[in-house]
Amino acid sequence: MSDLTLTPVAIIRTPYKEKFSVPRQPDLVQDGTGVVELLPPYNVPESVRGLEQFSHLWLIFQFDRIETGKWHPTVRPPRLGGNRRMGVFATRSTHRPNPIGLSKVELKKVECKNGDVKLYVGAVDLVDGTPIFDIKPYIAYADQAPDAVSGFAQYKPETRLTVLFTQEVQTILAQIEPKYPFIKRFITKVLQQDPRPAYHQEKRPDRIYGITLYDYNIRFQFDGNIVKVVDIFR
Repeated sequence: MSDLTLTPVAIIRTPYKEKFSVPRQPDLVQDGTGVVELLPPYNVPESVRGLEQFSHLWLIFQFDRIETGKWHPTVRPPRLGGNRRMGVFATRSTHRPNPIGLSKVELKKVECKNGDVKLYVGAVDLVDGTPIFDIKPYIAYADQAPDAVSGFAQYKPETRLTVLFTQEVQTILAQIEPKYPFIKRFITKVLQQDPRPAYHQEKRPDRIYGITLYDYNIRFQFDGNIVKVVDIFR
């Protein structure tokens, strides 16, 4: 079989500026929404005609922030604490033979204006600027499987972390909220997913971590099940 060359049809804009902050699945952080911007020559109204009749989409995308050629037959899923190995094809690991991902998102609005075609979507699990190779409508009767068995990821992960903000950070958030009304809730939900690599958890309690959301760097520290946001700056 010959190799296949793929060309992005779109890129997605999200508040996640680095893969460290991205939720491990969509729908886990409600305020982490995105906008799919179609690229030429696909950014014409005809290419999305009828798409507004669907409530959800499949996005096929590239893990473009991952080094290629470094996949392994087994990986350590964060859901299992990073202590157990599973076959790469039994996980959604970003380190794959081909760096391709699949994500189901809610379609909120289709906008065709001034020569641009944009799809406003709900919660996503993609880094800002991720290339999109294809967009497909979600077909409920064919795609849903109410009795599906999902192995070690059968249920949504529980939230075990409490997020606290210093008084200084709360003052800064109050200044940001006119532009980003749900910024505090957004930061809270992202941090409750525990973005740390599994091998960091319970081992580096004094370390200060940082993630970038929108235009801001958020600095935080763990103390058991408490996450304290200690600084935020542009």
